[in-house]
Amino acid sequence: MAGKKKPLVVITRKLPDPVETRMRELFDARLNVEDRPMTQPELVAAVKEADVLVPTVTDQIDAALIEQAGDNLKLIANFGNGVDKIDVAAAAKRGITVTNTPNVLTEDTADMTMALMLAVPRRLAEGANVLTSDKKWAGWSPTWMLGRRIWGKRLGIVGMGRIGTAVARRAKAFGLSIHYHNRHRVLPAVEDGLEATYWESLDQMLARMDIISVNCPSTPATFHLLSARRLALLQPTAYVVNTARGDIIDEEALVKLIQDNKIAGAGLDVYEHEPALNGKLLKLAAKGKVVLLPHMGSATLEGRIDMGEKVIINIRAFVDGHRPPDRVLPLRT
Repeated sequence: MAGKKKPLVVITRKLPDPVETRMRELFDARLNVEDRPMTQPELVAAVKEADVLVPTVTDQIDAALIEQAGDNLKLIANFGNGVDKIDVAAAAKRGITVTNTPNVLTEDTADMTMALMLAVPRRLAEGANVLTSDKKWAGWSPTWMLGRRIWGKRLGIVGMGRIGTAVARRAKAFGLSIHYHNRHRVLPAVEDGLEATYWESLDQMLARMDIISVNCPSTPATFHLLSARRLALLQPTAYVVNTARGDIIDEEALVKLIQDNKIAGAGLDVYEHEPALNGKLLKLAAKGKVVLLPHMGSATLEGRIDMGEKVIINIRAFVDGHRPPDRVLPLRT
């Protein structure tokens, strides 16, 4: 990447037009105009020839793939905050830097979390479907389509990072009492401002909440953090909302508890085996027990452009011989 030669940047998915245009201006950018996930052979070919790889959440950049990388590949500039699909340690061993795009999806994801928090107890999806179904709406009735009030309820946030804190701010404005479990207690000023209660024991918090919001990252330590045992601690009237990563929850256990009316319902934007979807979840959605979204928590044009700008900044800094601002270190994954 020395001299004036533009680095070859391979982008695995289609990005917003303004981002792709800027990529073409600055780099020798190879775009994915078809916007389909790359096959494994295509990913292998990409890492063999690229100077910079720009993957997304749909790409598995594991140790086996990294081992096949060419000597030119020195940077994996992830288009996204989560790096759970990238073996950062394997990349470091090959001298490959990994970056991500933090701090740009916080508000969008928190908005969608709040939307699901409202949609499930208030039966919004069911209500909307009534008006678009073949059956004619009979009109208002005092006892029809009754949901549950969220005002005054207890919200338990699992993971009080940037997104969890943003969710807490919104939920407080809706009149929920804020509770949270985190690896570390947040600053007193933040806790006081949110009137939040810290729970050192996740088990104890789960057993006492009306709504659980999952907002922690996906790591080996958080795989099935909400296990079958922990989900069984929830009250029968409790709801679970997940806009983080699907594998944080034991999905089969969640489904079984909702089927058995041991949990009131769930609002999910992410899934354990995404993009494959559990057929049992679809049946529960048809019954109004869950609200399912297709991983669109951060899907705003503004957010995607902000992510692209972060990727470009990281690439330019690296190419210019500087440390990228959003470098991901193996010990932090």
